[in-house]
Amino acid sequence: MDLDFSVGHGADVTVNYILDNFTPALDAIATAIGFVTGGIQGVLVGIPPLAGIAILTILSLWRVGWKFAIFALVSLALVNHMGLWEGTMETLSLVLSATVIAVVIGIPAGIAMARSDRVAGLLRPVLDLMQTMPAFVYLIPAAMFFGLGAVPGTIATVIFAMPPVVRLTNLGIRQVHSEFIEAGLAFGCTPSQLLFKVQLPNAMPSIMAGVNQTIMLSLSMVVIASMIGAGGLGNSVLTGIQRLDVGAGFEGGLAVVILAVVLDRITQSFGKGSSGLLSFLAFRKASGRIQAASQAAGVPADNERRSAAA
Repeated sequence: MDLDFSVGHGADVTVNYILDNFTPALDAIATAIGFVTGGIQGVLVGIPPLAGIAILTILSLWRVGWKFAIFALVSLALVNHMGLWEGTMETLSLVLSATVIAVVIGIPAGIAMARSDRVAGLLRPVLDLMQTMPAFVYLIPAAMFFGLGAVPGTIATVIFAMPPVVRLTNLGIRQVHSEFIEAGLAFGCTPSQLLFKVQLPNAMPSIMAGVNQTIMLSLSMVVIASMIGAGGLGNSVLTGIQRLDVGAGFEGGLAVVILAVVLDRITQSFGKGSSGLLSFLAFRKASGRIQAASQAAGVPADNERRSAAA
């Protein structure tokens, strides 16, 4: 007996069934994602280029340091000089929208995996499929379910970029030292208090590493998502490919790289704690408190001790 079974035919039947029976739900999802994406894009595109460069430069100075702030200033000015600022903001809005949605879904999923081995066993093959499936494949159902534009591009990006934040949230919570858990239980923490006051704070570096990787994977989908009308810098790269225009493709690719470096360094700083100008100000503040406490206790300050020694 021959079994005539086609995986592709089964996928077609599934997609057609969803289109025939769940169109209102798909429209609701598209409306919600369109609201998030459109709101973020409207804000970012509405910021004047000089103001946007200043904001990102100050953020780089605050979180990373003055050397990287200079790099960010020069690089973003170059992007604006190439006439790609609006496309960069469209790309940034797509990345931020996909990251927000991925974090809202991914962190609770990672928490559920950390708390239940059964949930982890169910989600792990799904995450494996999401990570290993070629990115182009996500464009087909996204375009069929949601048409063309930023919404299907955002959805395809979320599916492609979400696994790191789920996996690293699960890993971070599982790697919290047992001593911390025992101390929390000894002080009478409820399960929710143990999660929010002990496990999540200690797992935050791992979670932020997952968010960082999600942002980087979202950027890697920029050119691919432009094939279904997502817009942004991907259009410049795609135009360069279609017209064999090396200059246009190189400029679009360079802008993507600059945006990736800026976002990577800034998001990494949140996982590592205070850095750059923030660390300097924290040090100055702590030094001032120590000096004030020393004076209140009758201990001479460093300058006074140096003067007395002289």
